[in-house]
Amino acid sequence: MGGSVIPAGNGKGLAKTAGALAGIKVIDLTRVLGGPYCTMVLSDHGADVIKIEPPQGDEVRDWGPPFHEGDASYFIGVNRNKRSMGLDLGKAEGKAVLLRLLEGADVVIENFKPGSMEKWGLGYEDVLSKRFPGLIHCRVSGFGGDGPLGGLPGYDAILQAMTGLMSVNGDETTGPMRLGAAIVDMGTGLYAAIAILMALHERGRSGQGQYLDMTLYDCGLSLLHPQAANFFLNGRRPAGTGNPHPNLVPYDKYPTRTCDIFIASGNNGQFRKLCEIIGRPDLADNPRFANNGERNVNRVALTLALSEAFADKDGQELSLQLIRAGVPAGPVLPVDEAIAAPHTAHREMVTELDWYRGIGTPIKFSRTGGGTRQPPPKFAEHAREILTQHGYAGAEIDALQAAGVIQVQRRV
Repeated sequence: MGGSVIPAGNGKGLAKTAGALAGIKVIDLTRVLGGPYCTMVLSDHGADVIKIEPPQGDEVRDWGPPFHEGDASYFIGVNRNKRSMGLDLGKAEGKAVLLRLLEGADVVIENFKPGSMEKWGLGYEDVLSKRFPGLIHCRVSGFGGDGPLGGLPGYDAILQAMTGLMSVNGDETTGPMRLGAAIVDMGTGLYAAIAILMALHERGRSGQGQYLDMTLYDCGLSLLHPQAANFFLNGRRPAGTGNPHPNLVPYDKYPTRTCDIFIASGNNGQFRKLCEIIGRPDLADNPRFANNGERNVNRVALTLALSEAFADKDGQELSLQLIRAGVPAGPVLPVDEAIAAPHTAHREMVTELDWYRGIGTPIKFSRTGGGTRQPPPKFAEHAREILTQHGYAGAEIDALQAAGVIQVQRRV
């Protein structure tokens, strides 16, 4: 049962062991992206993640097209390896079911509005920590429960705007721009996974659980590197520089005959090697480009010279030649080409099982490898299995379903 399942049959990027987190039980009350991304990371590596959805289901099941059998790609992309049931926590019987499921659980993670669990009589300090002293309660919220913005809801794009991330994306022609990936939501999911693992490690010494207060606001701010570090030293407001790096030159996107490439030269040795490979060793000898400081001052002239040198090159071939010589470089690929790249296949970063295809786990172990164990669940697919596992008899389950406490179909 649960996360330690090793899939039978063929596929790609499949789990081959019970996983590093086998035996860890996670009650997942989260929806949308940050929390579900966190719990998918845990489930990839063997945690038994029981996804408790509200009666209407996780709303991102509707965030398509594209869809597979009614579930949107947005849901499918972050919910593999989990078991699902629908539960109405607005009913006293629903809270009783949740408390039963929490018996033996290691982690509960939720992203309700701060104060909701307390209002329902399920707060950590007053209830959960006393009833389940070893339980780790992770709350993911927009801003936390107090402070000037405490209790307000959080959304990725809004937090990108409010934490300064948007202001350093784009350039002077575009103005601030949203990052295409939901970096705050997913970054918060990763930070939450790290926090949970830290708390589990500490519990091994103390025997005690604790409350983890994870916010999109904090995590968004934490991603401001090197812009915040620059500001703390020079006091100047960072601005969007587009593709160029604010500190390093050359560090930019350049056109070639076949495709755009990105160069990320970080030191003088790399710059000299770059100049030699493109047949312009004179650039490395030019005093205006002698070191990174000079290249920063004269970046416009250097960019023009490099662009002229790259114009007749094959971008794919040049990128490979450069990186093999120790100069960081790569072609700028669209998503479909990145997914189809030979190295993507070699690293098992596209995972497949039955109808499901997704991005594989980036966390690789020598002994306890994780991966795909089962496709993302249909709504309430495992309700009866989960309740039976927790001691409910068939008649009790039928009564809960008849009373609308557990849901087998999404409430419209």
